[in-house]
Amino acid sequence: MTSSPTTTSTEGRPEVSHHRPALAILALAVGGFTIGTTEFMTMGVLPEIAHGVDVSVPDAGHVISAYALGVVVGVPILAFFGAALPRRAMLVGLMAAYAAFNLLSAAAPGYEVLAVARFLDGLPHGAYFGVASLVAASLVVPERRGRAVASVMLGLSVANVVGVPLATFLGQQVGWRTTYLLGGLLALVTVAMVLAAVPSVPGDSEASGRKEAREFFGSVQVWLTMAVGAVGFGGMFAVYSYIAKTVTVVGGLERGTVPFFVLALGLGMVVGTWLAGELAAWSVYRSLLLSGVTGIVLMLVYYAAAPHGWLLLPVAFLVTATGSVLVVNLQLRLMDVAGDAVTLGAAMNHAALNIANALGAWLGGLVIAGGHGYRSPALVGAGLAAVGTAILVVSAVVHRRQGVAAAPA
Repeated sequence: MTSSPTTTSTEGRPEVSHHRPALAILALAVGGFTIGTTEFMTMGVLPEIAHGVDVSVPDAGHVISAYALGVVVGVPILAFFGAALPRRAMLVGLMAAYAAFNLLSAAAPGYEVLAVARFLDGLPHGAYFGVASLVAASLVVPERRGRAVASVMLGLSVANVVGVPLATFLGQQVGWRTTYLLGGLLALVTVAMVLAAVPSVPGDSEASGRKEAREFFGSVQVWLTMAVGAVGFGGMFAVYSYIAKTVTVVGGLERGTVPFFVLALGLGMVVGTWLAGELAAWSVYRSLLLSGVTGIVLMLVYYAAAPHGWLLLPVAFLVTATGSVLVVNLQLRLMDVAGDAVTLGAAMNHAALNIANALGAWLGGLVIAGGHGYRSPALVGAGLAAVGTAILVVSAVVHRRQGVAAAPA
């Protein structure tokens, strides 16, 4: 039996036999499933959380923003200090912390403690995906690295089909605190699976957080690409964050129908993740542009369809499908412009997307609190998608002026 060349340690010893990468990548994908379930289930039980901690729904929406801000803060800090650390140990530490902060969320006595707990829980998010992507890519031959990384990300998409609807149902029936207990349990399962299936992967002894940061943040294209995600993707979160109230208050449907809409959003993510790979083979840049323009149109359709109950269901599906195309292809573009800053390049896309999470939830809450109704965040989303698309066009102009093709091969 021979090992894959990419499963050999720096000392020449095989780290994992050829049949183990699939199990290791599955373990890493379970971590993605855990994070995806925990991040998005809050939106499905937001009214229950608001009632439980005695605040308004728009105020409760700020715990979504707190989590997203935790991701943004955690990515550069953990990537900076963890560039040279053993990667399996880092994965275990990140997921153990994720479990602990989910349990703190479940036990939070009030709104303030819950907001802090959600911020802390967001810290490991982006770093986990970044390190997990690097580990997954190292376990397979080079021509399969893209598929390995996509498999890790698929865990997040599947979470929105299976984990989030089940957690939403559980939160409505048993109580919102149970959803965070579930998140903590899934994180502990991930820790066990990583220890059992992921080989010991040494860190890059030559990596320097300072060197990576200087190269990564010194690139104009890096900043423009992250800005597209931070602004343009905010529209999806503006509507997703308040889906429960949009369905029941604007659409006039029963509370028990909310999990079906959450499921439609999740299915859209899975389909969009697959479609993104197909479109990337055509053109990363053009697929991003197409996603941005389509997102503007869909947000306006969402606003118009919201009062018509079940008519909103297919629109919600299309919104997240389009958003997922943006997510995957932004990751590809960011990796292309990141140069040798591999750790930051693998993780910072999640920081940008969670700025979008915070921005979308916050702006959506503002327009609702201003008396414009629960479907008004869709108009905010259309505006954010338009700004993100405009930044993408600026990125293309900069590429041309620098003599670089706008659509990387």
